[in-house]
Amino acid sequence: MVPAFLSTILFSLSAVSANRLAKMLGGLEANFLRITLAVLFLASWAHSFGQGLSGEALPMFLLSGCVGFGIGDTALYQALPRLGSRLSILLVHCFAAPFAAITEWLWLGTTLTPAQIGWSLVILGGVSMALAPGTHLNATPRALMVGILYGLLAAFGQGFGAVLSRKAYQIATLAGEQIDGLSAAYQRILAGWFIAAVFLLVVKHAAKFKTTNDLAGEPGLGSLRIWKQWRVAWPWIFTNALSGPTLGVGCYQWALLTTPTGIVLPIVAIAPLVVIPFARFMEGEQPSVRSLLGGGIAVAGAVGLTLAQ
Repeated sequence: MVPAFLSTILFSLSAVSANRLAKMLGGLEANFLRITLAVLFLASWAHSFGQGLSGEALPMFLLSGCVGFGIGDTALYQALPRLGSRLSILLVHCFAAPFAAITEWLWLGTTLTPAQIGWSLVILGGVSMALAPGTHLNATPRALMVGILYGLLAAFGQGFGAVLSRKAYQIATLAGEQIDGLSAAYQRILAGWFIAAVFLLVVKHAAKFKTTNDLAGEPGLGSLRIWKQWRVAWPWIFTNALSGPTLGVGCYQWALLTTPTGIVLPIVAIAPLVVIPFARFMEGEQPSVRSLLGGGIAVAGAVGLTLAQ
């Protein structure tokens, strides 16, 4: 339970720094840079103190990364512009947890007690109250439907990716191997980095590097602007890479080593609520009464789930 709570706090810090970073560099570049830096961090650990790219579970961890980072993150970034951040995150967190729990039960035979199921639903209910959009969405029916489908696909990616990690740990155990959370995160993120790199190249090629050309059209100013952006952005790149895909995913994998997905994912779902104090301190954002009430319910559910565990 402790690594699940740690991953929640780290993911929250990552979300705030990612928001600041995306405004500086753009979402596509920011996502690729943070994953690239995280790969370097995790590789330093895995090849010095961990398992590196060895082990019987390596193919399953790579597959988990393809599903989680590849399908899940790509679908999420398609849902965000259509549904907005609140509804997109709501769909992902509230559908990923039950999907993962059912899949793990059918595939791996992992069962949850009625108390664990009940407190998990309390958490998801609190998250739903806090994140539900307060106004009508300004979207056409078609855009809304497409966005919902992408949101559900993102939930599938997150949920099934977590179950695949649980299966990978099972394979390692049966082979008499042990793999730490940071090494598992490294093996997973390699697949995600490859997909992010391909996606970046495709999008940049399709756009014909419009942003670069625009900057180059102002003699002497393009390089200066890019240098100023990087000089301001690098602390946020470091913070995001370290808190999210490095330590956050490492704790997440550590949690999945010992705890069923049906318990880990509801706790991780609190991350958007833990963002509230970070956003208040770092960005001056004022939380609403409903978000605070929903956050209180979700935290109460997390406490109950801990006691039930």
